[in-house]
Amino acid sequence: MTDPIADYLTRVRNAIQARHKVVNIPASHIKKEITKTLMDKGYILNYSFEDTNDSSLQSKHQGNIKIALKYDERTKQPAITKLERISKPGLRKYANSNNLPRVLNGLGIAILSTSKGIITDKEARRDSVGGEVLCFIY
Repeated sequence: MTDPIADYLTRVRNAIQARHKVVNIPASHIKKEITKTLMDKGYILNYSFEDTNDSSLQSKHQGNIKIALKYDERTKQPAITKLERISKPGLRKYANSNNLPRVLNGLGIAILSTSKGIITDKEARRDSVGGEVLCFIY
């Protein structure tokens, strides 16, 4: 797999489109941090990290992420309406601290990979730090 973040976003997007309550995704450190950010900003209900116990798979597989998706109780609309990958392996997109993107005029979030870890655009503005723009979520 050449782009694990795009695979992560596609699995979540497909699960939302199929109205699933839970989605399982192969884990990596960056995917775990993106999941924590989605939970902090209220886009998902809950998550859990499941480690594999098989020692033969331990070197290749870091476990699974189980994400409980969030839907509105009355309208049954998902909390995430769009997931968009910005920086791709073939064309990386970077933003400095003066030129950070705004998603839907501040209603959505941009997730960035910075020297301070995986953070949102608002946190990057506050800390005046730039980095690679991974994705837009709204």
